[in-house]
Amino acid sequence: MITARKRRTGLTAAAGALGGVLALTALGGTSHAATGGDTAGSHPTAQAPTAPAPTAQAPAQDASDARVKITPGQAAYNIGINDPVEVTVRDGKLTKVTMTAVATGTEVPGTLSADGTSWKPNGPLERATRYQIAAEAEDAQARPVTENATITTASPANDFIGHLSPEDGSTVGVGMPVRIDFDKAIGDKAAVGSEIHVSSSSGQKVVGHWLNDHRLDFRPENYWKPGSTVTVKLDLHGTQKTVTFKIGRSQISTVDAATKQMTVVRDGKTIKTIPISSGSPEHPTYNGQMVISEKFRQVHMNAATVDLTEKDGKPSYDIKAVPHAMRLTDSGTFIHGNYWGADSVFGKVNTSHGCVGLKDVRGGGDHNQPAAWFFDNSLTGDVVTVKNSQDTTALAPDNGLSDWNMPWSQWTAGDTTR
Repeated sequence: MITARKRRTGLTAAAGALGGVLALTALGGTSHAATGGDTAGSHPTAQAPTAPAPTAQAPAQDASDARVKITPGQAAYNIGINDPVEVTVRDGKLTKVTMTAVATGTEVPGTLSADGTSWKPNGPLERATRYQIAAEAEDAQARPVTENATITTASPANDFIGHLSPEDGSTVGVGMPVRIDFDKAIGDKAAVGSEIHVSSSSGQKVVGHWLNDHRLDFRPENYWKPGSTVTVKLDLHGTQKTVTFKIGRSQISTVDAATKQMTVVRDGKTIKTIPISSGSPEHPTYNGQMVISEKFRQVHMNAATVDLTEKDGKPSYDIKAVPHAMRLTDSGTFIHGNYWGADSVFGKVNTSHGCVGLKDVRGGGDHNQPAAWFFDNSLTGDVVTVKNSQDTTALAPDNGLSDWNMPWSQWTAGDTTR
């Protein structure tokens, strides 16, 4: 999360939020899911897949010297199935690398080099497939570091039009909108929108809204009904596709920046109240309704990726393995575990650069910690609402999955799907 003066909106999709690749030749283009990176083939960047953390730093002596690099890089798309994919490390050794197909959960077999400094998949990748890569390494003093990336391979004809989320067959929270990201700007929005139909078994009216020239979202007036099934049917120039997903239980978590408490309500009943630390007065957290779009058991957070540096040019923070991190906006807001803050911080002081921190332990291995509990009990698509923050910046609906911040009258006024 970055300060109001530096925030970016109108961003493209967060990596873990996007689901099925739409290989529809009628509209052409190449799919993308940019969250940062300057690699060839990446779409104009949003924030890197890191996020601000509270001001307090992990002790300098605990930082790992190991540096992990994933090639072709975070958010790379249109990757050939035989293009080089590799994980390397300098000043350390890789301890674990997994590469998984997002849609199916299938793990890609790979080989670690004898000296532990590189890893490669054993064979060609599948076409039109999104992969998540998670790498862990240690330096000579066994200090750990992690790195993550999501890449997308090309279709046989290099003819993606974009991505549809959520995944076919998935179960998501009540706040998850249907989201379609197109690679190329759409001129005739009415024509394209009229060939995409979204319905719910609950009978809720579902309306589409173009958030920008590349992105079309669908949602009902209020959150989806728990237990309902949502069906998306596309019929674009004779190419047909049907995607269905299920809405799980309702979970709405409200962060009160004034009381420094988060109340977790499931199916209308409060099940837990958790002390938190949100954005400091200098870097207040957004107010508004946000939706969990990605979950990482550990993620590297570096302030330089969101342009927060000290006078000497060094990042304001650099924490290698922040546990139990869940993305709330594309511009860098996460709700995550905090192991470096004193116990007296949580529920008492707002200290972060905009994220919401919950008490945790290094490595995230203690499932009795509040951050671990919240991570284990959350779905992508769950809603996290922040109130009483000192921030006065309006949270843009296209910053992550923040659609619910647009009034229904405005949402339906922009309906070009009829």
